[in-house]
Amino acid sequence: MRRQIFILFLTFIPCTHSNGWGFYAHKTINYAAVFTLPTEMFGFYKTHANLIREMAVNADKRRYILENEAPRHYLDADFYEDVVPLDTIPHHFDSAVSRYGLDTILAHGIVPWHVVSVKWWLTKAFVNKDVQGIIKLSADLGHYVGDLHVPLHSTHNYNGQLTDQHGIHGFWESRLPELFGPDYDLFVGQAEYIDHVDEAIWSAFEESFAAKDSVLMIEKRLSQSLNADKLYSYELRGQSLTKVYSVQYSALYHKALEQMVERRMQSSIKLIGSLWFTAWVDAGQPDLNKLETMRNDTSSDSIPLDNKIKGRPESH
Repeated sequence: MRRQIFILFLTFIPCTHSNGWGFYAHKTINYAAVFTLPTEMFGFYKTHANLIREMAVNADKRRYILENEAPRHYLDADFYEDVVPLDTIPHHFDSAVSRYGLDTILAHGIVPWHVVSVKWWLTKAFVNKDVQGIIKLSADLGHYVGDLHVPLHSTHNYNGQLTDQHGIHGFWESRLPELFGPDYDLFVGQAEYIDHVDEAIWSAFEESFAAKDSVLMIEKRLSQSLNADKLYSYELRGQSLTKVYSVQYSALYHKALEQMVERRMQSSIKLIGSLWFTAWVDAGQPDLNKLETMRNDTSSDSIPLDNKIKGRPESH
């Protein structure tokens, strides 16, 4: 009995680790993006919609396996400059490396540049009629574009660790969507061809960077106005009792953000669908109806037994 009580006590810890938008949000965003596509693409993507949804989190799973995966999910823009527009950071990767050096660039994240690369890889997969590549890269592109839209993926204060707000990363991008996401309007209209992919990607990232101060200041102000015991509650997750931000406090923060989380999810969905569409057009609009169906298998991206993330843990 004493051992059981001790194990239960160990689970009374803050729920601070997060996975990008969180598994729920990443899967929801990828799935919704399928419904932005034109008729010529929709049949193929609808057939694989569940697979694309499940594979939306594979990029996070690779953080347990690959040393170089973590920087692909964020960019500490405030290492380079303080305010928008982000005109100090070169928008072309080679130029950024020439100016700052590869070690510095990797240390502070590469998500906008990586999104450009994955879009190009997806175009090549369409050209080659590589079904497995199309599905995998579509899912990965959706994941990284989702991360691009998270304000706390744009700052070195990514988990509030510099402002005594440790845990805000998972609060904003996981807890809020899980609680309130089912009520969001995620119909964003049709995907559009993007003439200047670099500009579209950096514009979306700038919006995230511009919102980071609000994300932090609103939560700071709200938490200081309440008693500490109103901020948290305990919920059963599997067989563990886990300390989380309370539903009541989450609702107050969500309301104070004035639909920011919903807007960032909507923007993610529209950009993902538009990048998929743009990659297909750039590949010459191959007939996707003639391609084979990929089997539902995501086992290659399972999390290893040691369950340790490689890279900074709160960046995701």
